[in-house]
Formats: sequence, C-alpha cells, structure tokens
Amino acid sequence: MKQFFVRCLAAVAVCWSPLVGAQPTPHPISTFTLPNGMTLVVKPDRRAPTAVHMVWLRVGSMDEVDGVSGVAHVLEHMLFKGTPSVKAGEFSRRVAALGGRENAFTSQDYTGYFQQIPAQRLADVMQLEADRFANNQWPDEEFVKELEVVKEERRMRTDDTPRSLLYEKLSAVQFSASPYRRPIVGWMEDLDAMKPNDARAFYQQWYTPANAVVVVVGDVVVDEVHRLALTHYGNIPARALPERKPRTEPAQRGLRRLDVKAPAEQAYVALSFKVPTFTGFDGSATNQDALALTVLAAVLDGYSSARLDRALTQGADRWADSVGAHNGLTGRGPQTFVLEGVPAPGKSAHELERALREQVAIVARDGVSESELRRVKNQWEASAVYGRDSLFNQAREMGSFWAEGLPLDTNDRLIAALQAITPAQVQSVAARYFGDDELTVAHLLPQARAAAGQRKPSVPLRHGGGER
Repeated sequence: MKQFFVRCLAAVAVCWSPLVGAQPTPHPISTFTLPNGMTLVVKPDRRAPTAVHMVWLRVGSMDEVDGVSGVAHVLEHMLFKGTPSVKAGEFSRRVAALGGRENAFTSQDYTGYFQQIPAQRLADVMQLEADRFANNQWPDEEFVKELEVVKEERRMRTDDTPRSLLYEKLSAVQFSASPYRRPIVGWMEDLDAMKPNDARAFYQQWYTPANAVVVVVGDVVVDEVHRLALTHYGNIPARALPERKPRTEPAQRGLRRLDVKAPAEQAYVALSFKVPTFTGFDGSATNQDALALTVLAAVLDGYSSARLDRALTQGADRWADSVGAHNGLTGRGPQTFVLEGVPAPGKSAHELERALREQVAIVARDGVSESELRRVKNQWEASAVYGRDSLFNQAREMGSFWAEGLPLDTNDRLIAALQAITPAQVQSVAARYFGDDELTVAHLLPQARAAAGQRKPSVPLRHGGGER
C-alpha cells in the first residue's frame, strides 16, 4: 500500500493521541493454501455483522509489455462483463441485491476485486467471484464498448487533469528499465490499438490460482470460510505462471528535468528522488533507510504545521500556497521520495524548488529532535488504532502486503520498526538520498484554458480505476 503511513497521518486528527498505549489486541490471522495453489487469508472481527471479501492478484501494470500498456486495467473492467452463467452487468446487480457493495482497482503492483456484504451472504459472493475468476468470457463487441469507457477515463483523469498528466510524464522520464515508467491506465496510442485477444491473453497468463489470494475479514468463523473457499475456489484448475524477468532500474547519472504544459491556474513543481524499497524486516541497511525516509517524510509533512508548511507557506514572504512530501516505502518496483508544491504569487517554480531542497538540507545539517519524532510516531500509533475500525482497511492492508511479498502483519510490525528509528538515522538519510544523481524535476507550466470550458464525458464511467 503505497504511502500508507503518510496518508494515515494526513487523515488522523491529533485528538486520537490519547488512544496511544490502549490499542486493542489484533484479531488472529489464519492462512491456508488451497490444493490448486490459491492462498486464503481469514481474519475474524465480530464487531459488526458484516464481512469483506477480496480477491487480489499479483499482477498489475508492471507486468505488461510495451505496446499493450493499460491491458491489466482494461481486463479489470472486463471481469464485470460476464461468464457463461452470469451476463454482463449481472454481477453488480446480484451483489446489490444481497445488500452489498463492490468494485475493483488496478495498480502498478496488483489487481483487486472486493465486496462488502452482510456476513451471512459470504457464500453467495464467493460463488460469484470464483465463477468470474475461472470463467471470464465476453464477446468482442463488449470489449470494444468497454475500451471506450477506459479511454474516457484516461481523458478525464489524466489528459484533462494537469497534475496527473505531469506525474505520468515524470515517471516516463524518471524510469528507463523499470515498467513503472508506463501509466496504469495505458498510453492512448496503445489503447487505440488494443484488441480483445490482448486482454484474453493477459487473463490466461496471470489469472491463475497460484497468483491470487482470497482475503476475508469480518463476522465469520475460520473453519467455515475455509470450507467455502475449498468449495468455490479449490477446484479452479491451476496453470503455470509466466517467468517474471528482472527489470532492474539502472543507476541514474545526473539530474533529469521536464516541463509539462497544460491548462491550469497555477504552476506546480514536483521533485522525485529514487530511494530504496522496503522489502522486509531483516534489519538490512537499505530497509532501515527506507523506514528512516518514511519518518523524514512525516517530519516534513506529516501533521498540521509540519516543517514544510511552517517554513514555506506561512508569513508575509511565503514561498508556496501549498507543499507536501511523501515516501513510497513499499512496492514490487523502485520507490521514490517526492517533494511538491504550488508557488505563491510572485514566486517561481525554480524558487520553490530550491526552497524545498533547502528544507531537506536543514535536516541533513541540523538533524531533528526526539520530541519531533515522538509527535509523528504517536500519530502513527494512533492511526493504527483508527485503521482497525474498518474491515475494508484491514482486508486491503493484508491483500496489498501479500501482493508485494511482505508479511500479512506488516502494518503492526511497521509501527514497531518506525518507532525504533532514531534522529541520527533521519539526519543520515536526509544527507545521502537528495543529491542530483537520483533526482527528476517536473514543472507544470500553466496554459490558458479553452474558452469552451470543460469537456463533458462522452460515455459513462464505471468500475475500475488505476491507483497512483
């Protein structure tokens, strides 16, 4: 779950702090491997008579090849288009009739499908989900119609959204070998050329039991969920997975820059530094650095009036209207630490760029205090308490960590690992990871908006959507 802790800090108010030290005992997690290689994860939580059922696949846009970018996301849409026994659109109608809600999502690292339903309806959604996992089938004309939905999604969420467009271009410049250089939604030229059999081939390659996990959280009995999973998922035929070739990003050898012109009211600047990916709790130097960088992001932008906000957006001679910082931390590919902001009136993007880098340089030079770290760590711990109130969040965490190859209890273990990060470690990473050789800078250059105003979508948007 990328930027999980940074997002939590933004969402959790300081009033949660009194909860620290009073965390409830986490519910136990049970894990099974079905005969066909599919993984089952069950976590009972009986505070409400509901359940969340998710299927996660360890396949996303990073598993595509050039020429068919976006196919993982397109296929996610097509999973709603029927099987021999369930007509197109019928899946959603049946879940709604059960009193549930459902959707799906695609990221660089994984694809997920979920339903939140009354607990007694778990068997019904398991049957539906297992059917479309094993028997997805649709005519070519259904694909052609849904492809137009995806294209419209791209236009609205990327082409017509300046910052999304900027980050798409930034990734394409920042990465050369890593498949993270391609957008989740796909390049429009690839979507224009995509054929129904491209999606069918991707489905046959990756939608196999050994590449999937079923996650169930809620008012359930572990043995009963296991029995249902064996009934509905256990007989899906196994297929061999394709070999995943390593696509390691080579070392960058100098600063990279790009300007992006787009209709916008204000300029915007993003500084993206390549940093280590957190891969586990082995205590290695790179994993410790990844944790320390996450703490640094929180010091800079983890709470109201954090360092960036105080230094750059306040006072008569402020540098920015808004600023931010976040560290990627986990993922199947390379991660980045991003500093970003909107220049204040009278300030240029280049001036804000220098001011953002100066704030990291101050940490590298002067360090941070124990009290400063204690504040952000307390909020992390409080956010963990808050997060456990949501069955969906619990299931989402476990599914994403499984897809990224991390332990299912990574969230709880990360809290302890982050608590152990010292001021010296934060100062050290601030000094070592923010030079020019790992940096790509993108500036948004505002252009006049068309007089005709906003373009209206030509087709309705529904299921799906890439995560950023």
